[in-house]
Amino acid sequence: MEMIGQKMVRGAIWMVLFKFIDRGLGLISTMILARLLVPEDFGLIAMAMSLVAILEVFGAFGFDMALITNPAAERRHYDTAWTFNVLFGLVCGLALLALALPAAGFFHETRLVPIVVVLAAASLVQGFENIGVVAFRKELRFDKEFRFLLGKRFAGLAVSIPLALVWQSYWALVAGILAGRITNVLLSYYVHPYRPRWSLAARGELLHFSKWLLLNNLLVFGRERSGDFAIGRLAGPRSLGLYSVGYELSYLPATELVAPINRAVFPAYAQMAAQLDLLKEHFLRVLGVIAVMVLPAGAGIALTAHLFVPLLLGPKWLDAVLIIQILALSGTLGALQTNFGAVYLAIGRPRITTEMMTLNLLILIPLLIVLTRAQGPVGAAWSVLVTSLLMVGANVWRLVTTLDLHVTRLIAGLHRPLVAALIMAATIVSLPGFDTGMPATGSRALLLLGAVVTGAITYIAALLGLWILENRPAGAERDLLDRILTRASAARPPTRQP
Repeated sequence: MEMIGQKMVRGAIWMVLFKFIDRGLGLISTMILARLLVPEDFGLIAMAMSLVAILEVFGAFGFDMALITNPAAERRHYDTAWTFNVLFGLVCGLALLALALPAAGFFHETRLVPIVVVLAAASLVQGFENIGVVAFRKELRFDKEFRFLLGKRFAGLAVSIPLALVWQSYWALVAGILAGRITNVLLSYYVHPYRPRWSLAARGELLHFSKWLLLNNLLVFGRERSGDFAIGRLAGPRSLGLYSVGYELSYLPATELVAPINRAVFPAYAQMAAQLDLLKEHFLRVLGVIAVMVLPAGAGIALTAHLFVPLLLGPKWLDAVLIIQILALSGTLGALQTNFGAVYLAIGRPRITTEMMTLNLLILIPLLIVLTRAQGPVGAAWSVLVTSLLMVGANVWRLVTTLDLHVTRLIAGLHRPLVAALIMAATIVSLPGFDTGMPATGSRALLLLGAVVTGAITYIAALLGLWILENRPAGAERDLLDRILTRASAARPPTRQP
């Protein structure tokens, strides 16, 4: 089991490395596209993608999870999963064609029709992805997963940015999505030798496992995409463009740091499911690492939004500043809790995730409708934050009762990074000229650089100081330091013997 834990750490490092590179490329892409296009262009694509997402989620049975958690998975399981994916891709494509006109009527946007038609082709193509790439995660070979995922990102950027320079139209974004999906399918067959066959031999086993995952995916969609429908319907494409880009930037800690960690640790959790004490120990270690990373990242995004939005995106995106600040806090709270679901899946209790997601939606939807009508995209952001705050207690209660875990063990891994993040925030706010509104571009860049450097130094010093004051207890700080020292030792050239 110690070997599994080491592989889990290595896998998490690979996935976080991928997300750092992927997000770096994504931020560069967003900066370029935001200056070439307008918020309305992004809003149109968000409208179309919300329709694509609601259809594709019906085919998101989580067959990859079923294959990962089944130690006896055979060819018939893999072939059946691939066959289902192809069928769902075909159904989604046809459904998108049928819904193109009704969607245009719902959003009052006739420009959606040709966009949805092209995205229907993208959904059809995606269904043919080689199911063999699931083995990368099942076998904890995340270096191969890293290369596969990165290829898809490069393909989308290589198409969308040049076309945006030429067309200066939302069609550049559509072309990038289509190119990314085509490349993803082609790469999947290049990087893995498995060649799937048409089969439904294991349909009963896969569908039995995946029914709860399907419901969970539907609820996740409702939580993450309901804002698109509400804002697009009630406030129009420009407001939706501001919200969607703001959401993407503010949720960076959840999507770029935590999501790859969850992706990496789930296979290891599944292998530890029979030893609950060991699973709890590794879960708490992972939660501590997540807290160390996302608390300063979320606070930093919220504090510096008024600096980096005009600097990176341009003056036409200034209305997104408050949206980003509100959603950054919500994203941080959500990021701390996303690893809970991986544990529930590993121990065979996906129903718990379903229950928590249902409660989340029951709170979010009424707030979203009321506040979006009153305040547009800013009201939508407030509804997400209020829901996140209310869900913290429910999620923690469900976790500690399910795992028989004392809440003090959770607090033990969270209080130091939380206090360190608060010290960091107070230090950044006290910087000279930090809160003087919108300074000139040169001053803004210097302030942003100073805030980032000062915040990083302050946070690391405060975190290590608190850890030392508490007599260096076991936790994320020790895990990360051990990993850094091990890497440094391995990289050091051997000394010559006299």
